[in-house]
Amino acid sequence: MITYIATFTQNYTIVLILNLIFSIIIISLERKNPISALAWLFFMTMLPGIGFFFYLLLAQNISKRKIFKYTYEESAAYNFVLDKQRLAFEKGLFNYKDPDMDMYRDSIIFHNKLSEASFTQNNDITIFTKGQTKFDHLIDEMKEAKSHIHLQYYIVKNDMLSTHIFDICKQKASEGVEVRFLIDHIGGRHLPKSTIKDLRDSGCEVYFFFPSFFKYFNLKANYRNHRKIAVIDGHIGYVGGFNIGMEYLGLRKRFGKWRDTHIRIVGDAVIQLQIRFLLDWRSASKKHIIDIANYIKYNKEQPGDAGIQIVSSGPDSINQQIKQGYIKMINSARKYIYIQTPYFVPDESVIEALKIAVVSGVDLRIMFPNKPDHPFVYWATYSFIGELLMYGAKAYIYDDGFIHTKAIIVDDAISSVGTCNFDIRSFRLNFEVNAFIYDKPTSQALRTIFNQDILVSRELTLDDYMHRSFFIKVKESISRLFSPVL
Repeated sequence: MITYIATFTQNYTIVLILNLIFSIIIISLERKNPISALAWLFFMTMLPGIGFFFYLLLAQNISKRKIFKYTYEESAAYNFVLDKQRLAFEKGLFNYKDPDMDMYRDSIIFHNKLSEASFTQNNDITIFTKGQTKFDHLIDEMKEAKSHIHLQYYIVKNDMLSTHIFDICKQKASEGVEVRFLIDHIGGRHLPKSTIKDLRDSGCEVYFFFPSFFKYFNLKANYRNHRKIAVIDGHIGYVGGFNIGMEYLGLRKRFGKWRDTHIRIVGDAVIQLQIRFLLDWRSASKKHIIDIANYIKYNKEQPGDAGIQIVSSGPDSINQQIKQGYIKMINSARKYIYIQTPYFVPDESVIEALKIAVVSGVDLRIMFPNKPDHPFVYWATYSFIGELLMYGAKAYIYDDGFIHTKAIIVDDAISSVGTCNFDIRSFRLNFEVNAFIYDKPTSQALRTIFNQDILVSRELTLDDYMHRSFFIKVKESISRLFSPVL
């Protein structure tokens, strides 16, 4: 017995020493992000040895990798457009379709410089809030495709909806249409190999982002391509929150009705979606034969008047472009800020910007789901929203199913819709894409939708929050502690 205790003590001491060494490594690697470092150190203290394994698995720094590459010619051509446009903005010479949008000139310049996002204002925007309507339109336009179909989704389930879309892809490929399908490896892990082989044998090109040799184990599991993009013939583009699966049509019991937001764009902003897709495609397929210029389709006509910048962000960059774009919008608000998000786990920069806005008299309203699909994230969300309630914000719990929308609307003038949630994971770890929209009719339409959603929501008041149960307080505290690594 004494020998057993001595052996156990010796082994435990070794584990503690190794844990101390691993902790020093984490402090060194995470020195630019002390909050994240503290969260990981706490996790390692709770689970000595095991915690560091998860750190290696989930916290690789890929910000210095050149994952998405332009050719020299493409880079020169794109930078020429960006530089010319930026110069016009800086000198006040840009011709706006809506002169009132000049007050957001600094935001446009910001995205031009930091995100290499060109500004176009000949776009028509259609808003979808139901999966059935969105996929009906997309499928109809896929059937009419003449040149190419480019699809990129985070999650593709193995069900009736994906089978239907796959059948259309195979049919169009047989007609000579180029079909490219990019799927995140984690989000597409349930797709049978036979299904992928059948697609490829029919002439469709299918690749997975950050693939792994193992179905359920991926060393880059923490870095997911969360983008949802569709481009048809270079003229029609889709971006938003819907993935491919029956649950996104509201046909799964777990969540019931599915409330999301997706937009269809016709206009030159589609070019930016096309470029985003092709850069991601190059990275996943390792094919360098695609000349982006062959897929750039400028509109000779004027489909609409909406101004748009397509902004991407991801862990390949030290910047958090979409998050910083959100902060620019928050700081510009004078009347109201409406936010819809399934997860609200902001970092200090976002939470402080929102506090400043609401204390300054801006009407801040946040809508979130009534049920968790990720419990820790949900209770962290509850905690952060409770904090804003104390400063005067309003919060609404959506009760008519599950709300998955990622949208922010400011002052009936500017808005953003895309794939990026209001959480640290989306800001720092996922590859995301959003449309930043400078258009009063679109922003007003999104505000009207928000107000309609309030009718099927219940307000979470400060009094309600202050009288929450002890059990909820415990769940909040634990979840918020781990929020930097959720």
